[in-house]
Amino acid sequence: MRYLIGRYHEIALKGRNQWRFVDQLKQNLRDIFADCRLGNVRSLGPRVMVQLPDQLSDERAAERAALIFGIQNFSLSYAVPRDLESIAREAIKRASGNPAKTFRVRTKREDKRYPMTSPEIDREVGGQVRAALGLEVDLDDAELTISIEIMNDAAFVSAGKMPGAGGLPVGISGRGMALLSGGIDSPVAAYRMMKRGLALDFVHFHAHPLVSSASREKASELATHLTRYQARSTLMQVPFGNLQREIVANTLRPLRVVLYRRFMLRIASALAERSRATVLVTGESLGQVASQTLENMAVIEKAASYPILRPLVGMDKSEIIDQARLLGTFDTSILPDQDCCTLFVPAHPETRARIEQVESAEARFDIPRMIADAVKSTEVERFYFPPRRIVTAPAKCENGIH
Repeated sequence: MRYLIGRYHEIALKGRNQWRFVDQLKQNLRDIFADCRLGNVRSLGPRVMVQLPDQLSDERAAERAALIFGIQNFSLSYAVPRDLESIAREAIKRASGNPAKTFRVRTKREDKRYPMTSPEIDREVGGQVRAALGLEVDLDDAELTISIEIMNDAAFVSAGKMPGAGGLPVGISGRGMALLSGGIDSPVAAYRMMKRGLALDFVHFHAHPLVSSASREKASELATHLTRYQARSTLMQVPFGNLQREIVANTLRPLRVVLYRRFMLRIASALAERSRATVLVTGESLGQVASQTLENMAVIEKAASYPILRPLVGMDKSEIIDQARLLGTFDTSILPDQDCCTLFVPAHPETRARIEQVESAEARFDIPRMIADAVKSTEVERFYFPPRRIVTAPAKCENGIH
């Protein structure tokens, strides 16, 4: 019988609250494997154990397990009787066909009453594997580690551990609203916050039909990719072009970018309230562009109704690009598009805006009406992983967007 054994690290440090993190991890695991008939899901010590169906391939099981935040590493293990002969036979079977030339055996005993110590099991099983397969023993830097875990009811044998996503289970830290631009930075920012346990909805500001729909399509593709880590997501597509034109018609050129960003945060805050989010997440990096100077960031954030998390604020562009490549969003993010951030942008934007100056400029606008219009015209897309039907609808919901 085959099991996924996921081991956690940070969760194990949570003391009396550990059960909350473990319960969330179990629920997320069921969600990510929703299209599979999983068996019993249980926690035992610093690990979660899941019985896997026969029709689920090892490759697919490992691919899904690697998406689940909260799991530090995992193995695909096989349950056998606890006698040494059965354990050694399964270890030989697991190592057979592996290209490794060197190996070692590592045993952990959950049941300390087992008649052999862990080193004794290592030596006995290792000797039989070596005799059967001709592999060389390397205790320090082996190419293959055969793991044996002695539980109260069975022994579990696996060949190799695979890295997990780490972090905390998505949802344990609450819900946020991430501004998803379609560029390189914001998907990385969203990923980093999901890794800290924050479930996210997404909002994208676009200028369609004043420009092509390319940025909308990119945002949908990025949301699809990020949904793999939290099973379900909502993307809110906000038409922003007409609001920008209104700002352009009534504001001096240097302040336009700051005003654009302040209106984005106001609209994102209104949508966050409907989706029950309690924080906003942005991909801002200090000093990267004109709107991200310290002075402008301080002025812009005053327009938000919720705290703003900036997980990339101290990272440089090369670091962010490296993470985007690892995440798998880089190729989508660099596709050409015309987004609202490049529409009506002045040649020399203000880099040190003052709040008095900005509020004076905004006094010309009917801000509540502009926000209400933007929210009313917002389209909502819902994404699921494993994939289900994507639903698109106007954001007309009085009691929350679900």
